[in-house]
Amino acid sequence: MDKKQRSPKKQFIIETAARLFRDKGYRATSMRDLADAVDLKASSLYSHIKSKEELLRDICFENAHRFVNSMEAIEQEYNEPLDQLKALVALHITIALQDPTSITSFNDEWQHLSEPFLSEFLSLRKDYEKRFQQIIDAGKAKGVIKNLPTNMIFYTLLSSLRWIYDWYKPERNQDTTDIVEHLQEIILGGIVK
Repeated sequence: MDKKQRSPKKQFIIETAARLFRDKGYRATSMRDLADAVDLKASSLYSHIKSKEELLRDICFENAHRFVNSMEAIEQEYNEPLDQLKALVALHITIALQDPTSITSFNDEWQHLSEPFLSEFLSLRKDYEKRFQQIIDAGKAKGVIKNLPTNMIFYTLLSSLRWIYDWYKPERNQDTTDIVEHLQEIILGGIVK
């Protein structure tokens, strides 16, 4: 379900669940924890959601579709692989800055999805990773990316972006444009010719 179609209460529950999953882990978070955090009785919570896994599915699939849809937009907007790569790195940074709680749950807790959702999620993830690596390969073929192993470049890029979720604190009032530009330069500096 799209964020825009949710009731404000359900959106609040999902955001709170994402925070609890990040802080305690999916398995360690109980429905009672969630009910207490949103100031509802456990029985009332079920009038808004079906299960804890429904919340995890919403978080994981909403983010998976956000990345896939953004990848499609980037591929359409930019023709050059280096521009696409810069836009993808900026995308990851921007999402980490705007929605660190949800993204942390998305990155760390997806393995708790049950079938058929786990396979569907992994399919979306693998498609995204494959397309990302194809952009790296295209950059290598054009001579703008160093001829290093594609999978090493890809996983190093993503690993280099994961710490942002823990580091960035909105209350610091940092200019996010500067953060994006500085991190792009640092992260891409090792692979761009």
